[in-house]
Amino acid sequence: MAGVRSHTDLIAWRLAHELKLKVYALMEAPAFSRHPDLCEQLRRAAGNAPRNIAEGFGRYLPGDFIRYLRFANGEFKEILDALQDACDRRCLDADELLRLQRLCKRASKATTNFIAYLKTAPPPNEPARRQRRPRTARATRLEPPTERSQTNRSSQASEPSKRPEDSERLARLEGRESLEPS
Repeated sequence: MAGVRSHTDLIAWRLAHELKLKVYALMEAPAFSRHPDLCEQLRRAAGNAPRNIAEGFGRYLPGDFIRYLRFANGEFKEILDALQDACDRRCLDADELLRLQRLCKRASKATTNFIAYLKTAPPPNEPARRQRRPRTARATRLEPPTERSQTNRSSQASEPSKRPEDSERLARLEGRESLEPS
């Protein structure tokens, strides 16, 4: 977050604020006056999203900030659902619904990306922690066993095998000719 001095500098907050203003303007339409419960739900969810981002910005640790960003993402989902409900009640048309849904999804995506960034960010005024390397699957041996590994296996058994078919098999695996003349 280098260079960010206020929550208003955050892209996620700017998009959430823009969405809030558009939702407030939408609720001034006469069609919404017949549905006060829907207006209240939209007003509350649209106002809480940027408010949660701002409150999270005021927290000291990235983990606390992430918690409030997740709350904001929940508000975006609530706005999406309330907007669909408004369309179902014929308070807004499909074009306006699509525009608001796109803005809401952009705000949610920006918030989600910011969460991903904060998960890797060190707390302020503390040295950066060393990142762990992801674990990889252990490599399996695909090449045939060498003489040394075959010797180790046979010495671990109680009695080493002296059968001619074992030595032929070993020779085939190692790409050599048979040890026994035919």
